[in-house]
Amino acid sequence: MSNLLEIKNLRKSYGDKVVLQDVSFNVPSGAIVGFIGNNGAGKSTTFKAVLELIHKESGTVKLFGKENLNKEVKLKEKIGVVFDAINLPSNLTIKQLGKVFVKVFDSWDQNEFERLVDIFALPRNKKVGSFSRGMSMKISIAVALSHNAQLLILDEATGGLDPSSREMVLDELGNFVKKDGCGIVLSSHIMSDIERIATHLVIINEGKITLNEEKDKVFEKYAFVDLDNDQLTLLNQDIIIAQRKHGALFTVLVSDKEKLPSGIVAQTITMEEISVFLTGSE
Repeated sequence: MSNLLEIKNLRKSYGDKVVLQDVSFNVPSGAIVGFIGNNGAGKSTTFKAVLELIHKESGTVKLFGKENLNKEVKLKEKIGVVFDAINLPSNLTIKQLGKVFVKVFDSWDQNEFERLVDIFALPRNKKVGSFSRGMSMKISIAVALSHNAQLLILDEATGGLDPSSREMVLDELGNFVKKDGCGIVLSSHIMSDIERIATHLVIINEGKITLNEEKDKVFEKYAFVDLDNDQLTLLNQDIIIAQRKHGALFTVLVSDKEKLPSGIVAQTITMEEISVFLTGSE
């Protein structure tokens, strides 16, 4: 499986504050990577560095096997981007947007755009600037899906959507990755969305990657265990992902419950629990 996006040892600071510390992960073709972290953890900064909207201090970013996105103009058309805030002309209607984007993108698919506008029940003659947050996200997603992109970079793209709209969007994203050579990296605070459609999980906390794994493997092999200090010393250090102390006991996330010593009981995990544990949230 080839990688559409490869990030290796990415670092970024603002003054004395290090916001990305050797961030590394890939987005393989056919994958939906759930990118999880608290506000300020480094998700949006990672996306901006990937898109060369900000300068990275070190590390490499390869899109479709190539570096220096700004020098590869044709590559930009292969990337669909949705940020938390709308980045479309506010004084235009949807009908006018279609006429603009057919000139902007060589591969603009007006029929696909019209189909998505209908599915998302968006008003064609209303100015985008008057849209609600949910409507704004839906039109941004429709645009991203309508120029034959191969990689979608979605920053909180399902935020502000009601449950039925989220279902529609998730269905469309699932259909997108079924196309040959397509993939998605999706940041979200809505763990049910990540659990439903992600194939890979990447968790970031204070600029550091704390988990980078296939989702199915996490739910098949990972587990929580509660241990006292003596039991903790018996654990194979290679399977310890993270641990927290609660009074006299330690809660430990392990990567292979089959390698636990006899007598230690593994607890099943949920998407919400693993996210909270690895982002430092309480």
